[in-house]
Amino acid sequence: MRKLTNLGSAVLDPLLALPSAPRITYYDDATGERIELSTVTLANWAAKTGNLLRDELGAGPGSRVAVQLPAHWQTLGVLLGIWFIGAEVVLGQDGCDIACCTVDRLDEADAAVGSMGDVVVFSLDAFGKQVPDVPFGITDYATSVRAHGDQIAKERQPGPALNGVSASEILSAAATSATARGLDSTSRVLSSASWDTADAVVDRVLAVLVAGGSLVQVAHPDASAQARRRQAEKVTAELD
Repeated sequence: MRKLTNLGSAVLDPLLALPSAPRITYYDDATGERIELSTVTLANWAAKTGNLLRDELGAGPGSRVAVQLPAHWQTLGVLLGIWFIGAEVVLGQDGCDIACCTVDRLDEADAAVGSMGDVVVFSLDAFGKQVPDVPFGITDYATSVRAHGDQIAKERQPGPALNGVSASEILSAAATSATARGLDSTSRVLSSASWDTADAVVDRVLAVLVAGGSLVQVAHPDASAQARRRQAEKVTAELD
């Protein structure tokens, strides 16, 4: 088992041996969007996100961050950034300090953090456009993240990583899941499944990365495009 400081480092540091290798390729068949992030670009987005959460909102070990975002390349950077600073990713629970959400889920975010928490809203726009007419007191991710560096001082004494479970336990579960699915460093994994539970994050995201593979994540999949995509992206496995 690799040396564990925080879950973000434990996942990304081994992958940085191949900094230019693709780590997530994101398609949205409803818009025609295709975005591919290399290992180093993903690490930079995670660092910028972690810096935003720590420097602007005071997050760190013991902080609970609700992630109310779809399966998306920016969401992966958010998850890893939360773990870089030793904070906890929370899915489907209230009692959080911060919520990261899309604009259509602002009510859920308010419920997750109560009257004292902070909300970060995401446009998920490929060109970094901000959410229009952001309500007062809410942080617009696209605007704020630009001000933060792509290097980060990573937390060495993290709190729980995911829904109350420790980083070491999550890492072990991801490795077990990868082995069960036959994933390794040559795996190019196609998926259109959601990441809205802790088990989904372990099985559909972390298992791929811990194995050293890469993910092809498709939103609003067009069935007629999938066969061509499997060939073009050199897909070796699929997750449901």
